Amino acid sequence: MSFKTIAGLLGAIMLLLGVAMAFPLAWSIHFEETAAIRAFIVSICSAFALGVLLIFVGRGGHPELRRREGLAVVALAWILAAAVGALPFTFSDTLPSYIDGYFEAMSGFTTTGSSVLEDIEGAPKGVLFWRDFTQWLGGMGIIVLFIAILPSLGVGGRHLFSSEIPGAVKEGLRPRIKDTALLLWEIYFVLSAAEVVLLKVQGMSTFDSMCHTFGTMATGGFSPKAASIAAYGSPMIELTVLVFMLFAATNFSLYFLVLRGNGFAVFRDIEWRVFIGVIAFCLLAVGAELVFRGVYTAPLEALRYSSFQVVSIVTTTGFMTADFDAWPAFSRLLLVALMFLGACSGSTGGSVKVLRAIVLVKYAYYTAYKVFRPQTVFTLRIGDRVFKGETVRDIVAFFIIFSAIFLFGSLAMAAMGLDLVTACTSVSATMGNVGPGLSGVGPTENFAAVPDGGKILLSLFMLMGRLELYTVLALVVPAFWKE
Repeated sequence: MSFKTIAGLLGAIMLLLGVAMAFPLAWSIHFEETAAIRAFIVSICSAFALGVLLIFVGRGGHPELRRREGLAVVALAWILAAAVGALPFTFSDTLPSYIDGYFEAMSGFTTTGSSVLEDIEGAPKGVLFWRDFTQWLGGMGIIVLFIAILPSLGVGGRHLFSSEIPGAVKEGLRPRIKDTALLLWEIYFVLSAAEVVLLKVQGMSTFDSMCHTFGTMATGGFSPKAASIAAYGSPMIELTVLVFMLFAATNFSLYFLVLRGNGFAVFRDIEWRVFIGVIAFCLLAVGAELVFRGVYTAPLEALRYSSFQVVSIVTTTGFMTADFDAWPAFSRLLLVALMFLGACSGSTGGSVKVLRAIVLVKYAYYTAYKVFRPQTVFTLRIGDRVFKGETVRDIVAFFIIFSAIFLFGSLAMAAMGLDLVTACTSVSATMGNVGPGLSGVGPTENFAAVPDGGKILLSLFMLMGRLELYTVLALVVPAFWKE
């Protein structure tokens, strides 16, 4: 394990983070927010100082980044990014403690969208912009951005890429991983720019349209409005955000195929078709119950709110147009189930992912079939992709570990005094990078009342969910740090 190599790369990432803080600083200057301006200047200097120190420590590191160093860099980079990203919240007195700031920053970078900020609209605009900008940086991945702009990391870049990019199958779109990273960010940027323009045309300010775009494309869900998307009361804005949430929750490699002339690549993808099918069933089921139970009298009104919340939850975005915690039990339970499903592999969405769910269902069916026909040999195929035994075992293990951590986390949160629903959904919402849960952490509440120990634990769950468990779990294995 080359600790110098790790330190040098972490230092470069901290410098990149310091540069990123210049954008919210510009907004603070625009709005003449003196306290926020000071907070960002101090935070930028701190990021640069830490970056220079780490680069100095990393002098003479191994020129080739190996697999283990790649895992360590990715996990530690996200931990340090949240530590530095918390500084503007703390120095501007937007949040009462550094732990709160760390929770908010980790929630942003991991695109979770869970918040401890109680007076959202009373916070400095520059800080709110930073809060949303962290989501956008974390959506496609700060490491993927780092790979895209760094001259060359060789095979080391591939190790970094595969450790951060979400999904059951991690593959490059182009032979050089740097070109793949750059292409992903180009697609991400173009879609983001398109949403900013559309939201602005529909009446949002430039500031609000950028902040909501950051939350949409990263499937993060932070909003500069306390009432989230509901604050605008506009069906067209809701439809625009809904469509771009679906764009963000689609495997970005499919856009690459579309750009190469395969216009129907998205519609032919089995994972995407299942994803859309689940959404269609759930929004109709929720809408029907909302009408049947008298929550809404008009079917179209029920469909408007059910469709937005179903898409918002399953894409792990977490925007809100209604208090779904006040909906009937069936609808609430269905939304909680969608928290565990999540978006497509290779998207900016979180949780288990649709592809893994398909593999698990097929594997369970084949296993049951072999009970009475044990000689049958199956090949687990999804579309034109064949999943070999090792990959299937990895997916089964992922689900088992995910479920075990959810159970442990729920018990731990309950031990801290949270009620059953709050404890369970606080863990599912953070592990799945969804944002809001139910009851005490519901859509009209926040995580401010969670004890500090719980905030630290939930911050860890956010990181594990974003990096899909193994990258973080590797850090606690002693053999990982030995040659």
